[in-house]
Amino acid sequence: MSKKNNYIADENRYEKMKYRRTGNSGLLIPELSLGLWHNFGDNDNFKNARNLLKCAFDHGITHFDLANNYGPPPGSAEKNFGKILKKDFKNYRDELIISSKAGYGMWPGPYGDLGSKKFLVASLDQSLQRMGLDYVDIFYHHRPDYETPLEETMGTLDLMVRQGKALYVGISNYEPERAAQAFKILKDLGTPCLIHQPRYSLFDRWIEDGLLEILGKEQVGAICFSPLAQGMLSNKYINGLPKDSRAVKDSPFLNATQVIEMLPKIKALNEIAQSRNQHLAQMAISWILKDDRITSVLIGASKTEQILDSVKAIENTVFSEEEIARIDAVLK
Repeated sequence: MSKKNNYIADENRYEKMKYRRTGNSGLLIPELSLGLWHNFGDNDNFKNARNLLKCAFDHGITHFDLANNYGPPPGSAEKNFGKILKKDFKNYRDELIISSKAGYGMWPGPYGDLGSKKFLVASLDQSLQRMGLDYVDIFYHHRPDYETPLEETMGTLDLMVRQGKALYVGISNYEPERAAQAFKILKDLGTPCLIHQPRYSLFDRWIEDGLLEILGKEQVGAICFSPLAQGMLSNKYINGLPKDSRAVKDSPFLNATQVIEMLPKIKALNEIAQSRNQHLAQMAISWILKDDRITSVLIGASKTEQILDSVKAIENTVFSEEEIARIDAVLK
């Protein structure tokens, strides 16, 4: 809702969302969180970006997930988010969970990538400046760095909390063994790892091979990205390849050949979704949330309608044994 262009959040927003405790912490985050990986760069429509964030918050989505390199160009998603934060959300900062990350290439030379203290400290300082923030709620190391001692990388995350630049820390894309090592180092330092952000979907179930078990045992939260497998787990491709789709444009993350190969499984999963009175995208999100070790699912959206559609997924996250068996049979 807005009056004279001054955004006023929906007063019933918290009734529209469910929240889960993040690992062994006091922090609750929504079952759906909004990722700003796409659609918030300088090449995107700024008005649309504002509307996406307002729509999400109006439906109880309090967690906005960024990274230093989101755009394009790198840094522009944080810069544009900072403008929107100042324009629309300055009265709601204490109701938001804002995260950023560093770990992928951000600037030229040996200090603009991976996991050194030099890079991570500089990157978070730049992120805070771009967003106009004193602190982020969660700061992640974005990917493992096998050249830098893990003690240095995790020690830097601990330092960021002690300096007041981050309230909590997390890791992303870490495989089980290295994740367990990171958790131990952080715990020993007195800054426990809050959350792990892995890729997870019906088509990409790698975290079931050990990582989920470790997260449950160590009481670390999980927020999953790419739940729709770059759009394959939606209605977008059921009737072929739309001309404006990511697959046709040959995105680095998805191509037409991949979609064509997966089409029989996409159609079979869609039939199961329909039997649950859900769209395929809704079922794909619900399927992830059926596991209580998962804290939140990270959605992306280019239209507000996609957010509204995703929010309906939280209404039915229970699957019968028969439905699970049917899904697993399709995915074999």
